Order: sequence, then C-alpha cells, then structure tokens
Amino acid sequence: MAPTSPTKVIYDTDPGVDDAMALYFALAHPAIEVVGITTTFGNVTVEQATTNALYLTALAGREIPVTMGVATPWHKAPEKPPAHIHGADGLGNLGARRKFGNLADPRASAQFIVDMARAHPGEITLVAVGPLGNLSLALMIEPQLPTLLREVIVMGGTVSEPGNVSPVAEANIWNDPHAADRVFTAGWKLTMVGLDVTHRVVVLLSLFKRVADKHRHPATDTLHRAVEFYAKFYSGLYQHIADTPGCYAHDLLAFIYLVDPGLFEIDTKVVRVATDGLAQGQTIMNQRDFIDYPHTGWGKDKPRTQVCMQVDATACVQLFEDTMMADWLPA
Repeated sequence: MAPTSPTKVIYDTDPGVDDAMALYFALAHPAIEVVGITTTFGNVTVEQATTNALYLTALAGREIPVTMGVATPWHKAPEKPPAHIHGADGLGNLGARRKFGNLADPRASAQFIVDMARAHPGEITLVAVGPLGNLSLALMIEPQLPTLLREVIVMGGTVSEPGNVSPVAEANIWNDPHAADRVFTAGWKLTMVGLDVTHRVVVLLSLFKRVADKHRHPATDTLHRAVEFYAKFYSGLYQHIADTPGCYAHDLLAFIYLVDPGLFEIDTKVVRVATDGLAQGQTIMNQRDFIDYPHTGWGKDKPRTQVCMQVDATACVQLFEDTMMADWLPA
C-alpha cells in the first residue's frame, strides 16, 4: 500500500506555552503538514502571538506562512491576557531572544484561511486552539467555507468537566463566545477537544527535559524553559501536578486527535454557546436530542459536533514522547 500524504493543516493559535507544545508536535509528526499559522488574541495580544509564531517556526528551521488575525472579541469586552499562566511574552518570560528575519504574511488571518481553502478545496484541516474570531470572520467572507475545508478541530469548551475561567466555561470559548457559537453552528465537520479530555492528560516536565537533552537544539531548549514556567502555575493549583511537576496537554490534544482519533471516545450532539450572563462561554451539549424542545436554538436543523468525552491519557503521552524524540529538527 502506498503511503498516504500528510494532512494539510492551518494552525489557528495564540501562542501560549501549550500552543508551542502543539506546534512542535505538529512539525515533528510525519502525518501533518502545517501549511499556515493564523494568529489571534487570547493567551497574549495578537501582535505578541504573531511574534511568537514567527519565533517558534524560525527556531525550528521552518518557513511557514504566519498571518496576524483578530485582536479583540466580536462583541464582548476584551480580557487581559493571563500573564501569570503563560508569562508576559506568552512563552514563560524567555528574556533575550535569538534574532530572526522571517516576516508575517501581509494578509489578515481570515482572508488567508479563505484563500487556502479555495486553493485546496477539501484538503485542509483547520486546528483552532484559541478564541474563534478568525474562523468566524472567515465564514463571513466565504459562506461556503464549511464545504471547502476538510474538517475543523477546536481545542475549547467543556461539557461535564468544570470550566477554567468560570464554573462552566473554558477560556478559549469564553474569550469570544459569539464567534464560537457561529463556528459551532456553521455546518462543517467539527470536533471539540475540550476540558473533558484535556484535564485527563498531564505531560511531565521531566519529559520535556528528556526531549531537550536528546536534541540539544534551540527549539526544544526554548520549549523546556517555557514549560517550566507553565508547570509552576499548575503546581500551584493542583496537588497531583505539584507532586510530579508538569502541565495539562490542552492544545496538544487537538493534534493528537487529528493523527489518532481512536484514542478518544466521542459523543456526537448539537453544541451551542451561551453568549451572555453568568454562563457566558458555556458549551452546552443537547444530551437529549430525542426531545423536541420549544426553544428555537435547539431545532432539528442544527448541525452536530463530535465532542471528545474520554481519552486514553497514557497512549497520548506516549505518542507525544515518541514523536518529539524522533529526528525532526535540522542540525
């Protein structure tokens, strides 16, 4: 049997330490071809996110188009970036950085998504791990986008697991709930990889050290340093992480799902996003879709989302380790 071609991926991201973990996994995995990186506000400002994406790709010796996207939410007031989680620079306060010369593509991220989808119809998977403003705006530019993209994988939301910015809301969705609801009701093949599974997968800091020691490369050294900062935040919240320092995989799991969906248990139901009030940002799954609710937001015409509800955590960590320990970086 002839080998299959790698999946073309646009990575919509707000780097972010776990965004960096996910990016380097994607660059290292032979089944993934990152054809573009679109940035958004979230963990940092969109300007810093763009700088970080350019820096991370430069360190890894890759020339990948990077575009700057939306800077604020669609309707709600913007939130302050969580510097206590990711550092003021988004990468654990790296300090002095190596010089790099690569520049951002001048197109806005939404336009880049549309251009690439039109140029490669049915071929591109969009992996979105930040607020969903770029994807929402791309839908406004090209209403046929759901038929042009192969699929969309979103790291965001939660169904049963408590939220991380409120009792019910996950940060990416809460940061731009109106955009998120548009994305969840657009009608494409959509998979939600949320806190129900990301809070089951802890990647130990010692693994990042082994990866850095193996490669002795600026990219993996930088990742290790960034994760050290990130792990301190989680150690302050959770005793089981403090006992063996590490961090939740979060954004990484979107790419794990892409390459090995069999590691996840899926429930396919309609998902809507609460856009206002105490439940703002909550991803609500209609678990009783046999009921004809009088509320118009839950009509039978609403598209369904594949929601990851369970995960083989051990296998995910092993896949990450095997991929990152392979020879994927330039000498």
